[in-house]
Amino acid sequence: MNSALSNASPLEPGNPPTRLAPQHSQNDVIVIGSGIGGLCAAALLARYGKRVIVCESHTIAGGAAHSFKRRGFEFDSGPSFYCGLTGTHSLNPVKQVLDVLGESLKVIPYDPLGHYHFPEASFAIYSNFQRYHHEIQKITPQGAKELQDFAERLLGLYAVMKGIPTLALRADWQVILVLLNYLRSPTAGRSPSLGKMLLYLPLLQSSVGNVMDATVKDPWVRRIIDLECFLLSGLKAHGTIAPEVAFMLGERGRGVEYPIGGSAAIVNALVRGLERWGGELRLGCHVEQILVESGKAVGVRLKNGEILKAPIVISNATIWDTYNQLLRPEDLPATYRQTALHTPAIDSFIHLHLGIRAEGLENLTGHHVVVHDSQQDITTPGNTCMISIPSVWDATLAPEGHHAVHAYTLEPFAGWERNDSYEQKKKEKAQTLYRALERIIPDIRERVVLELIGTPLTHAHYLRRYQGTYGAAIAAGKGMFPSTHTPIAGLYRVGDSTMPGIGVPAVAASGILCANSLVERSQTAELLKNLQI
Repeated sequence: MNSALSNASPLEPGNPPTRLAPQHSQNDVIVIGSGIGGLCAAALLARYGKRVIVCESHTIAGGAAHSFKRRGFEFDSGPSFYCGLTGTHSLNPVKQVLDVLGESLKVIPYDPLGHYHFPEASFAIYSNFQRYHHEIQKITPQGAKELQDFAERLLGLYAVMKGIPTLALRADWQVILVLLNYLRSPTAGRSPSLGKMLLYLPLLQSSVGNVMDATVKDPWVRRIIDLECFLLSGLKAHGTIAPEVAFMLGERGRGVEYPIGGSAAIVNALVRGLERWGGELRLGCHVEQILVESGKAVGVRLKNGEILKAPIVISNATIWDTYNQLLRPEDLPATYRQTALHTPAIDSFIHLHLGIRAEGLENLTGHHVVVHDSQQDITTPGNTCMISIPSVWDATLAPEGHHAVHAYTLEPFAGWERNDSYEQKKKEKAQTLYRALERIIPDIRERVVLELIGTPLTHAHYLRRYQGTYGAAIAAGKGMFPSTHTPIAGLYRVGDSTMPGIGVPAVAASGILCANSLVERSQTAELLKNLQI
C-alpha cells in the first residue's frame, strides 16, 4: 500500500498513550462488520475512550468498500468516486472521522470527473460547474440554463448544510439541541442563520424530482439528473432526497480526487485509527448470533462457539441480515420485525474486473458511464454501465504497462444458482459490460490478460449481504429510513440501510450519528473544539 498517512494526531503532540488491547470480557462495544459505517462508528467510539472490538467475517476489512489483489492488479470491489478527502472544512464524513483519529490520506486530484456516454452523444462532466454547464450548452442551450437554475436551488441547500458538520450530529432527540446551538452561535461565519435554515427546510425531505419538476423541462437534462441520482442513490430523481444531491454538487465543485492505494487506503486509515485509540479488529471472526436477554443486547456468539460480552452491540450488517440471521424472531416485536424485513432493497450488481494491456491508451480517463438504450429506463439491469479505471491516476494498482478496470451494472438476485450453467451465465451477463467498455476502448477484448466476473451470489457470499443488495430502496416521500436505534436496548445499526444513499458518505455518516448518540454531547463538543470545526 502506497498511501502515506500521518502518524501524529492533529489534536495533541505525539501519539496517544499506548493502551493494552481490551479484554473481551470487558468490552464496552462490539461492532459486527467492518464496512465503512461499522469502522467509523467503532473508531470514533474508541477515540471517545470506549473499549471496542470489531468482528469481521471476511478475511479483508472494508465490507463493500474492500479492495483485493490478483496477479499484480489491485481492484476496488465497490466505490471508486471520492471528493472531500483532503483540505479543511470538508463535508465528507469520512474526512471528519479521519481528522479526529489523527489520520490522513494522500490523493490524486483530477478533472473531468468523468464522461457520460449516451447513444446520441458523449460529453465530459467537470467539477467546475461553469465548465459542466458549457458542455451541456453544446447539446441543449435551453436545457443548460434550466440545469443552472436546478443547481443553484440545491447549492443553496448545500450552503446551509455545510455550516453544520456531520461530526456534530447525533441520532437521538439531543440533535435538536446541537442544531439550535449552531444556529445561535455561528462559527467563523460558517453556520447558517435561522432564517436561511427555515427557508430551505422544505427541501430537507423533498425529492430531487420535485426540484427538477420546478426548474427543468428539457428531456435531455432531466435524463442527466435522473442518471446522476441513480449513480448516487440507486434511485432516480423522484426517489432521491434533495440533500443527497445538494451534498454531491457542492462537494464535487470543490474538486474530486482518488486516494492513492484505492479504497483500501481509506479502510486501512480507519483501521489504523481504530487501533491507535485502543480498539481491536478481528478478521475471519464470524458472528452467528446477537445475544439478547430480557429485551437487552448483552453480547454475541461467534461461529466457533466463543461468546463476547458487551452492553452495546452495533450491527453493520443489512437490516434484513440483522433481523433475520443475527437475531431470533422472538427477540423483536412481531409487527416491527415484519415491517423491517419488507423494506425494499436495491438490486445487486454484476461486476467485471479486468487487467488489460495499456499500450496506446495514454489519453484514457478514469470514470465513464454508458447508457446503451435511451428508450429503456436507466434502471433496467444491463442498460446503465459504470466504469472505473483507477490505474489512470494511481499506476501502482496495475503491473507496469497495464491498467486495472472495474465495470458494473445492476443485476437482480433472482434466478442465480451455482449450477452447471453458472459460469456460462456469468459470461453472457458480462457482455453488456464489454459492450460498454468498447465505447471507451474499442479493442478491449484483445487487451485482456485477467478477467474476473462477480455476480449477486458473489456479493451474498463474500459480503454476507441479503441477496447481494447494496442497500434499502426507500424512495423520497414514501417512507423514512430506519433509525440507527432498534427496539432492543443496547442494539444499534449502521450502514446503507439506515441512511439515504448507497455511497461512502452516507454510511460513514450513519457511523458518526450512532457513535455520538452513545456519548455525552460535551464529549463531541470537545472533539469539534480541538479540530476547530
